[in-house]
Amino acid sequence: MQTRRDVFQAIADPTRREIISLLSYQQLNLNSLANNFAISRPAISQQIKILVDCGLVQVTQQGRERYCEAKLEELREIANWIEPFHRHWTKRFDLTLEESKGDKKKGKKKKQSKKKKDKNK
Repeated sequence: MQTRRDVFQAIADPTRREIISLLSYQQLNLNSLANNFAISRPAISQQIKILVDCGLVQVTQQGRERYCEAKLEELREIANWIEPFHRHWTKRFDLTLEESKGDKKKGKKKKQSKKKKDKNK
C-alpha cells in the first residue's frame, strides 16, 4: 500500500524547493531544469516525480520534450498551516519592538538627567 505524498514532503528537500522556485517563473523542459543542478538528470526526474505526486508540478509532453509547470495552488495548505504561527509571532515581535522603544526612551531620559546632575556639580 502506497501512501500519498503531501506538500510538506515536497518542500522538505532543498532541491525540490529550488525546482519549485525555478518553475514558478516559467515552464522548463527536463533537460533545461537539470542544467540548473549539480545532480544527474535521473535524479532530477525522481525529484519531479515526487513533486508531481504532491500535486505541485504538472508534466506535459510536447513533441519529444517533457515540460514541467508549477501548480502552486497546493502550497496554500502550507500557508494555511503557517498562518496561526505567523500571527502569534508577529504579535510577539510587535510587543518586543514596542518594549524596546520604551526602554530606549527611558534610557535617554536617564542620560539627560545624569548630564544635568553632572553640570550642577
